[in-house]
This record gives sequence, C-alpha cells and structure tokens, in this order.
Amino acid sequence: MAKLVASFYVTKWTKKAIQWGLPMTISIEPTTACNLRCPECPSGLRAFSRETGNLKQDFFKKIIDELHSTLTYLIFYFQGEPYINPKFLDMVKYASDKGIYTITSTNGHFLNDENARKTIESGLARMIISIDGTTQEVYEQYRREGHLATVIEGAKNVVRWKKELRSATPHIIIQFLVVRPNEHQIPDIYRLAEEIGVDEVKLKTAQIYDYEDGNELIPTIDKYSRYAKKKNGKYVVKNQLLNHCWKLWHASVITWNGIVVPCCFDKDASHRLGDIRQKTFAEVWQGPAYYHFRNTLLKGRDQIDICRNCTEGCKVWAKED
Repeated sequence: MAKLVASFYVTKWTKKAIQWGLPMTISIEPTTACNLRCPECPSGLRAFSRETGNLKQDFFKKIIDELHSTLTYLIFYFQGEPYINPKFLDMVKYASDKGIYTITSTNGHFLNDENARKTIESGLARMIISIDGTTQEVYEQYRREGHLATVIEGAKNVVRWKKELRSATPHIIIQFLVVRPNEHQIPDIYRLAEEIGVDEVKLKTAQIYDYEDGNELIPTIDKYSRYAKKKNGKYVVKNQLLNHCWKLWHASVITWNGIVVPCCFDKDASHRLGDIRQKTFAEVWQGPAYYHFRNTLLKGRDQIDICRNCTEGCKVWAKED
C-alpha cells in the first residue's frame, strides 16, 4: 500500500506515470449474465459488444494464487448478477480463506434459503443488495422484470442465517439508486431497511448514458444528481475532471475471461490493457498498455471516453439527516 500511495504522489508531482507495487483492490467479474433488464446497464440491455460468459473456478483460483499476498479487497462484481454463476460462493470462500476482504453486489433475486446460508458460510465480508423502490410499481421502473417481494424475502433470509450462524459477516447494505421515479421514496427505504434488519443503507447516484438533453431518470433533487442543467438547457457532469485518478494506481478490473481493463466505467472492455490468460497480472499491470493509458490520463482525462462521464467522488454514501 505504501508503494502504491508513494508512486501515485510521485506521479502527480512529476506528471509522469510511475507505478510501484501491485494493486490492493481487484474487481473480478463472475458473469456477464443478468435476470433483469435495467435501462442503464449493458447486462440488462443485452448490449455487450465484447465476449460474454461465466468466470471459471480454476481460472479464478489461478488469479487469486498470484495476487493474494498483496491483495486487500476483492470486489466480486463488475457486470452481471454474481449469483448466476453456479460456482460463485465457492470462489468467494476460496478468496475469504486466503484472508481477502470480499465484497459483492446483487439484485437479490437468488437469495433463497440455501444460497443465503451458503453466503454466510462462504465468509463474504460485505454484501450490497440493490433495492431501488419500496413498492413494486416504483421498483420495476428501473429494475425491470424484477420482483420486489422476492428481493425483500432474500434479504431477510441472509439476515436470519447471519443470526442463526452467529456470524459477524457479511455487513449487509441496502443500496438505493436514486432516480426520478423513486426519489420520493428515500425516507421509506430507511424504514424498509430497519424492518428487514440490515446493517446500513446507502444512497447512490445514477450514471446516465444519454444525459446531455435531459433524461427521465435524472433526479429533480439536485443533491442526488450527477448532472447539472446549464442555462442553454443542456446537462453536464457536475464534477471537475482532474488529470489524475487514484483508481489507476491502486485498483484494477478483470473480466470473466481474463481481460484487464482500467476501471468499472469501462463496461464494454473497450480499453484492453492485457489478457492474463497469456501473461501474468503483474506483467500486464507494469506493461506498456497500462503505462500508455496512465500517461494519456495525465495529459487529459477529457480525451478518454470512459472518463468523460466519470463522477468518481460524486456518489452519495451517507444517510439522510
């Protein structure tokens, strides 16, 4: 971690991409498949131009065996619904047994009694369950083809097994993606979370692809919008695009089939920095493609497509007063 922090600040001072050490955070994609059809998600839209499939357990173990000595956090999602991969919880347990802090995010439709118990037994450290509405009518406006009652029951299953097995983990979070159709239910999500018995509620702002001319999903409550309306009626991303990014120095994303991409904003893997089926991760991380991408970022984030709609630091991760 000291090497990562040091190389990041030396880079900021010298304006040259310098990278020491290996990442402390890795996101690995269990699958590209999803049962829902959310309108701002490539999985939901079935709109990938890249290869789709499930992460293989043996391949996953190979990745973890290489990285576990320097890895602190494993974020077990990228695109898709993790529980669709039949070996998902086995892989979580493998990483947890190596002492890695494991995190996943789920739409909650696969948390039946058996999966809920296996989730606790896997050692998963943190679980995010997306509930973007407190009534079916509102919930399904974003979580299309989803069933709120199923998600609530699944969340209760996890809470119950956590108590029955006397486990301190996972830390269970209900995540509420704030969009215009559900913004009036923000107070209600806290009441629902208390009823279920989860540990925390987090409100998240939504990334919108076509935002310039406005979008029906952009909240009317400015606090929860990533976009600001200008006098000419056009919308712009609120945050300033600084020409550096901590994520490129401490974290990385690996798709289900081993393609390394810069961050979670590269949903379609258009910026391919290497393939760990052909090289070790360390060779990719310190390789010419990564070096070139970091240098390009230093020259101007506004020149990189996935950075232009990036609102890192613009997410709302706090409870209401």
